[in-house]
Amino acid sequence: PVHIHIKTSHAERAITFDPMLAVPEAYMDGELDVLEGGVLGLMRIAFQNMGSSGIDVSWSKAIEGLRHAFRRLQQINTAARSRRNVQRHYDLSGELYKLFLDEDMQYSCAYFEQPDMTLDEAQLAKKRHIAAKLRLKAGQTVLDIGSGWGGLGLYLAKIFDVDVQGVTLSTEQHGVATDRAHAQGLQDRVHFELKDYRHINERFDRIVSVGMFEHVGVNHYRTFFDKTATLLKPDGVMLLHTIGRSGVP
Repeated sequence: PVHIHIKTSHAERAITFDPMLAVPEAYMDGELDVLEGGVLGLMRIAFQNMGSSGIDVSWSKAIEGLRHAFRRLQQINTAARSRRNVQRHYDLSGELYKLFLDEDMQYSCAYFEQPDMTLDEAQLAKKRHIAAKLRLKAGQTVLDIGSGWGGLGLYLAKIFDVDVQGVTLSTEQHGVATDRAHAQGLQDRVHFELKDYRHINERFDRIVSVGMFEHVGVNHYRTFFDKTATLLKPDGVMLLHTIGRSGVP
């Protein structure tokens, strides 16, 4: 059994309208306690009940429809809005992210080839896996869309002798990545720019984008793929890593 205590009416309302977001936020804010069964038990029950025919979910389907429509409006991502969204999320002190990221500050999910790997080992495995899929050759040009704190671009340049251009909309990430390139003596091989991918005009042998596509928004999927198609050389390779979901985007 799982026993939870929702402490506030605010949390009750929020969970009614958006449980996927409100439950973890209420737990984080101390407005919801799991008294018995633990968080894992609560998650198991939630997933088991998804789509259950024994539950009247007509009201929740109506709410989900409204939430889906609102989410589509939120995903109208102009260049200016994209910049504001990224700045709000990433223009925080790097010291915060260092508390829970690996040494290379990879913000996307790691690749655990073995269950006992450390986070640093799994993030390195991810970079190796990405590089293998890109089939890199020395001297090639690589565009990293959503380059973050620069870890992937620096790794590719150092290990595979390629020239990397990274783009980000975060001032904080751009500064950190540029400093890291200079500190590693790679400033002539890796360049980071504070720029929207839609404003790039060069062509590249390889394009990689890891964990950025989630910010594009459904309304701009076509724009993203049309643009990257123009940026990729005819015999080029592009790798896109993103997070999916079983329902609608």
